[in-house]
Amino acid sequence: MFTLDVDFSTDVERLVILGPSGAGKSLTLHALAGLLKPDHGRVVVDGETWLDTLRNIDRPTRARRVGYVFQHYALFPHLTVWQNVAAAHARWYPAPVEQETRSAVDEMLRAFSLGDVRNSYPAQLSGGQRQRTALARALAVRPRLLLLDEPFVALDTGLRERLRAELIAHQEHFRTPMVLITHDPADVSRFAQDVVELSEGRVVAASRRRPRVAA
Repeated sequence: MFTLDVDFSTDVERLVILGPSGAGKSLTLHALAGLLKPDHGRVVVDGETWLDTLRNIDRPTRARRVGYVFQHYALFPHLTVWQNVAAAHARWYPAPVEQETRSAVDEMLRAFSLGDVRNSYPAQLSGGQRQRTALARALAVRPRLLLLDEPFVALDTGLRERLRAELIAHQEHFRTPMVLITHDPADVSRFAQDVVELSEGRVVAASRRRPRVAA
């Protein structure tokens, strides 16, 4: 049985959770997103309590408005790029799409340079295009928190470095606080304003890497 016992806080826009495989990094993101309910604990984001087991508070995942980019992107293989991004507005699927939603999806495709592949399916995309589609979907509903689970692990070195730069540019444009988990020191170097290091389900180190970003 794996025990997750983590305690940390931050006031920066880019937090990196570092640790080896099996350290509890993904489980921590699941708890933040509401995909996992701890036996005991609290989750507070921007002053709003999402989880407090003592007070019987547990906001459902959708109410938390979290954007989640999984390690292998978890795109719907039977949907086009446009439809994958539109799926973030889950209320529409499979009903007809409202014009407001269409406009929002088109805006995200432009922001992530995906217009030329809007009608392509995930199997037809490059690794970079799949990642940008996953990011566009995660940011489509203007989430309060962006969670990324080792988004560069499946990419070659050159593409990985280019997409790191793109991710930082998009995060700074949308000003969405993000938590990125990794075991790669290069990710820490490029993204981290704060770092939390996990091992065997516990925080073993925490440090401030860069000055706090002003609101």
